[in-house]
Amino acid sequence: MHRARPDDRVAAVREGLAGRELDDTEIVCVVDDNDKLVGILSFAELFRLPGETRLHDVMRSSPAVLASEDQEKIASIALHFGLNSVPVVDNGRRLLGVVPAKALLQILRHEHVEDIHRLAGIRRETSMARRALDIPPMRRARDRLPWLIVGLIGSMLATFVMSRFEGALNEKLALAFFVPGLVYLADAIGTQTEAVAVRGISLSHIGITRMLAGELRTGLIIGLVLGGLTFPAVWLAFGDAQLAFAVSITLFVAGGLATTIGLALPWLLTKLKRDPAFGSGPLATVIQDVLTLLTYFAIVSLLYGHGT
Repeated sequence: MHRARPDDRVAAVREGLAGRELDDTEIVCVVDDNDKLVGILSFAELFRLPGETRLHDVMRSSPAVLASEDQEKIASIALHFGLNSVPVVDNGRRLLGVVPAKALLQILRHEHVEDIHRLAGIRRETSMARRALDIPPMRRARDRLPWLIVGLIGSMLATFVMSRFEGALNEKLALAFFVPGLVYLADAIGTQTEAVAVRGISLSHIGITRMLAGELRTGLIIGLVLGGLTFPAVWLAFGDAQLAFAVSITLFVAGGLATTIGLALPWLLTKLKRDPAFGSGPLATVIQDVLTLLTYFAIVSLLYGHGT
């Protein structure tokens, strides 16, 4: 890291860099007499500008992070502002150092690996998670079981939902044929949203209302297309327009529900100061499965006149 004063000339700063070994060669940090960060200048600009130029005429303001800041926020700031290095300051904005490009890459990689494990329902957050196949089987099982137990409870709930429509299933067995496909497609749509939302919520500066509206529209469009493709196929295969309509409408509704849950659940956990990745995987899947089944059998009941 190299510090300079606002009144320094570009030529003098370049001379001060000669022969020095620097950890960061992306930015020059401009500080005042109290060592407070007032701006930055890239090395590319430094070596392009005329030597007589003073830094206060060409420097630009820069976001900075506190030394106690979570590393994920550091990466978010770097991405949002297009920075290769991020200044680190104290509460008085006095410059402490710089997070260089190499460290930013390591942070992004660490967050990526952590997200992959949490998407899979593995809760371990330490470096052991990155060596998940090297640890003993008992420890692997311990790391994976908590969310899978949640999934087990959810599957029991889904079974209960289906049992409440036993009469409809007994009268028309074909209703059961579509349950696996409907549940799978809802999960797949939700998983796509989760993959974007889990870290996107933390890194994006777009309001939640706008994000939810966009994902809801996306899910409904996906559901509409899938439902439109399904309707004639089911009608031709089973000769039952009502069944085809029930499956198609369920896909339409499930598309909107899955994308909304896939985004809203991680956002809610973020507001509760929990990692948004905990809202993905088994937990979101359970909710999507149950709501999809409820939607399907509610539509079937309306169309065929079956109660619970």
